[in-house]
Amino acid sequence: MAEVTVKVNNKPYTVGCADGQEARVQELARIFSDHVEMVVSDVGAIGEVRLFLMASLLLVDEMEELRAQLEEAQSAQARMSAGAFEIERKAAFAISDAAERLEKLVSEV
Repeated sequence: MAEVTVKVNNKPYTVGCADGQEARVQELARIFSDHVEMVVSDVGAIGEVRLFLMASLLLVDEMEELRAQLEEAQSAQARMSAGAFEIERKAAFAISDAAERLEKLVSEV
């Protein structure tokens, strides 16, 4: 297991992570630190635990909003796929019907 030191709220924290994941952990810590800074700029210094809690809540809120958007996009895609299937089914029926009529016309000639 690897260890990496990250900075959040201008303080260093050493955390463990899987080998090879150090850069990813540092990037995640940077994103979290940005949210912490946003909370500090909005409400001021409120104590580290509350500060981290509020930043975490902001991140979870963003995640939930993205999840809802993803679900809506997946639902819209499913509706479009169903609509495309129905159009293909109608087109196949129309082609089949036209082919039958053409066969009748050709056999009558």
